[in-house]
Amino acid sequence: MLDLRSSYSTPDIAAIAELIDHHYALEGPISCQMLQRGLNDVYRVTAGNGERSIFRLSHLRARGPAHVGAETRFLIHLGRQGVPVAEPLPTRDGAFFIEASAPEGLRRGVLFRALDGRDPDAMGPGDARANGKTLALLHQAAETFSPKGALYRLDLEHLLWRPLAQMQQSGLIEDAAVYKDLEEIAGTTSAAIEAFPDLTWTYCHGDCHGFNSRIDDRGQAAFFDFDDSGPGYLAYDLSVFLWANVSFGRRTTSRWTAFIEGYRAVRPIAPDDFQAALHFVIVRHFWLMGEYAARVDEWGSNTVGWIAREVDFLRTWESRELIGRLL
Repeated sequence: MLDLRSSYSTPDIAAIAELIDHHYALEGPISCQMLQRGLNDVYRVTAGNGERSIFRLSHLRARGPAHVGAETRFLIHLGRQGVPVAEPLPTRDGAFFIEASAPEGLRRGVLFRALDGRDPDAMGPGDARANGKTLALLHQAAETFSPKGALYRLDLEHLLWRPLAQMQQSGLIEDAAVYKDLEEIAGTTSAAIEAFPDLTWTYCHGDCHGFNSRIDDRGQAAFFDFDDSGPGYLAYDLSVFLWANVSFGRRTTSRWTAFIEGYRAVRPIAPDDFQAALHFVIVRHFWLMGEYAARVDEWGSNTVGWIAREVDFLRTWESRELIGRLL
């Protein structure tokens, strides 16, 4: 009888509680509830005294191992600079991440302090403005952070060309003309971005689409989900919020206006960075398509097959129809 290898296993919930109890000095008994399974496994953790925290067990991704070392260093730096974020909690040994053996290999885990507050409003400008302010504070604090040890570099190779290669390797795009269109769009977008002479480089959140935050009772946005963070283009970090409001049929660009107002209330945006953010909307979409394409053997073609239908959105954005009409 042959043993079946695993590409992604789901640990027993009791095993997660035992893992946390072993590594962290939380008052017992510890209870866990899975919140999300997918890109990562995320759990709500409640200690015996009622204290809440969030445990994230990183998935093994095609892009490489989880960069929890740099991620947790950045979060600690942000917290010390007064930026509202979900900071990591130390283990009994003073480390800020752990490793656990799973059938597919070593997976890395981080325990985060739970954030108070509510989910952001999907439509209102107030929470969008709050997200812009916190991202500006993050970029301000990033000026004194060293990216040494970061495993990801949010450049065009990581965000555009690598995802395109993953789409080709996935076998999801059977029509050669569709892949040719994607290649052309990638080339045009890359050339447009590289034409800007001096785009700002910073340490990025990497996934600031507006919902990786909690809104406290003062209206301030506190950020979490930094596993896509890394040194990269400031314009890309801005673009993710715009992308979230114009992709997949959404047309809520008033939230983008409020987001930029919030950001500029804290720090200015260079004209080239603002203009480049419009091009990075396409880059962000490529990144997402690549993330899904890399999981075709795990999630199935019915789940990730939508990527082959996205040329129309990319062409429409590239032609500036949306920009001219909505921005």
